[in-house]
Amino acid sequence: MADASQIKEHAKVIGADGVHVGTVDHVDGDRIKLTKDDSPQTQDGQGARHHYIPLGLVAEVEGDTVRLSATAQNAQDMFEEAE
Repeated sequence: MADASQIKEHAKVIGADGVHVGTVDHVDGDRIKLTKDDSPQTQDGQGARHHYIPLGLVAEVEGDTVRLSATAQNAQDMFEEAE
């Protein structure tokens, strides 16, 4: 796992397959909070929401890019929503 202190706000988050997953809002404990801008529409029609991904998925941080160890689809399958 990469050093969470290197993760910058508004950094791009990409999967191991190079596909865009989201944009960092900020690090919240042991999770990365993604901006609403990249959020998929929800099933209940409520629109965009913040999603979180575990820091454990971070393989490396390269400047303004956070690269995950999981593919974009796998990361999206692990999305958590704010309580």
